[in-house]
Formats: sequence, C-alpha cells, structure tokens
Amino acid sequence: MPRGLDHIAHAARDLDAAADFYRRAGFVVSARNRHPPVWGTQNLIVQLPGCYIEILGLADMSATAPHGTRYFSFGAFARDFLARGEGLAMLALQGRGAPDAAEFRDGNIGDFELFELAREGKRPDGTAVKFAFSLAFARDPQSPDTGFFTCLNHHPENFWNPAFQNHPNGTSAVAGVVLVADNPSDHHIFLSAFTGERDLQATSSGITVKTPRGEIQVMTPAAFQDHFGTTPPTVQNGARLAALRFAVRDLGAAQELFSRANLAVQERMGRVIIGPDTALGATLAFEPN
Repeated sequence: MPRGLDHIAHAARDLDAAADFYRRAGFVVSARNRHPPVWGTQNLIVQLPGCYIEILGLADMSATAPHGTRYFSFGAFARDFLARGEGLAMLALQGRGAPDAAEFRDGNIGDFELFELAREGKRPDGTAVKFAFSLAFARDPQSPDTGFFTCLNHHPENFWNPAFQNHPNGTSAVAGVVLVADNPSDHHIFLSAFTGERDLQATSSGITVKTPRGEIQVMTPAAFQDHFGTTPPTVQNGARLAALRFAVRDLGAAQELFSRANLAVQERMGRVIIGPDTALGATLAFEPN
C-alpha cells in the first residue's frame, strides 16, 4: 500500500532557538513535549494538514536505550545525529503498525521490533487526552545517517488541530522533501519498498517518488545546489535529508514576512529559500500553492 508523508524530524541542539526561528519564519509552534526516558528526547510540533514538522531535541539521556539487533533506538540516533550537526534527520511516512514492520522485514529493509509509544496530553482548554503511536522502522544500508520509519497515529482526533495549522506565512501544506546522494538511483529499490510506490520517476536531477501526500526527491549535490542555491549536507555516508518544500498561498506575502523578521532569503526557480545557515542546518523552500 502506498504511504504518504507523515512527518519530518528536524534535529536541533537548542529547542528554544529552534522555536524562535520557526516562529520568526511565520509558523505556529506547539508547546514542548517530552518523550519516554528510553528515548530521552523532546520535541516541538509544527502542524500542517496531514503532515507535521517535529523539531527534535535532546533531554535527559541517562536512560536512553542503545541500538539492538532488532531494536532501533530513536534517542540514540538523535543523539548521534546532533553530535555531527543540526538538520533534517528522519523521514516518517503514514503507517499501519505491525503490517509495516512485517513488510519491511520481508522486503529486506529492516527487521526491527514495532515500537509502541503512548502518553497523556492536554487540549488547550486543559482537558486530558491520550496520544498513542506505533512506529515501524526501516533501514537503508547505504544511508546510515538518515532515519526512516512509518507512524500509525491511534488517536488522530486528539492530535490534529486546525487552529494550529493556520500559519501567518500562509503555508498550506508540505509539498515534499528532498534528499541528496552521489548516485540517486542507488536508493531506488529502498525507496520503492519504503513508500510502497513502484513507479519512481527518473529525471536529469535524480529520482522522484510521488506519494499520496507529497513528493520525495533524491538529487545529486550539484543538482540540489542548482535548484535551491544552498549547500547540501555531505553525503560521504549516503543519502541525507536536505530540504523541506512548503506550499504557500501567497509567496509575495510570505517573502514580506521573512523580510520583516530579518531572515536571509533568496529567490530560486520560482521559490523563496531560507538556507541552512539560518534554518538550523536545513534548507526550507517556499513555493506557490
């Protein structure tokens, strides 16, 4: 079954600074949430319809579990990623839970135990609600510095809130994510199995997967620099997440907001780009809806 984008983890060393950046860029940012001690991480959320950005940081890592033969340690991955630098760390697709884990095992892209995460939260009015997620992890052996998993949200009615999706910059959707790799075609088989999409498009820049919610592109570093005008992450260890593409209702209005916030931007191929020096190791691209 084809899987669309669910969320993207943007790892940051200072969550307060990351929240300040995203708010200056015109996004509504959630309150801070803490993950279980076995992860030792914490996050902030930027919601868009059906997809969100998880601004991910470290908390108390004293009880963080290590990676195991069949255990993917979310916390250890985040810790090791941030030891190397900030940026886009993990890509999560829409999930089904145990069936995804079985499919990934059968497809030889990961034999990890399903991770069940549950916690209690509160609505803005103080009402207690439950959150629960099932995570099925996959692995691209040629991309050890990028995390991949699917996420099944058991209580979506408690998570999604249209009020949190009305962003001052006019962003209406995540249009896609962009990875960079020396040879994009090396990742064709993995991405096909991970997304459930068999029809990947080859282009002069790399490959593109059109999912039910958003695109996944893999470009060479040179093509990425041509398209976005920014320096991508290094790829000596394989494919890396490099850019988020946002669809906005009024690109000119978004650009005015960035200017008032004194954010350095550039225009490139019909997009307004905030580069990694400003966006905490990521490239954020805003394009017409």
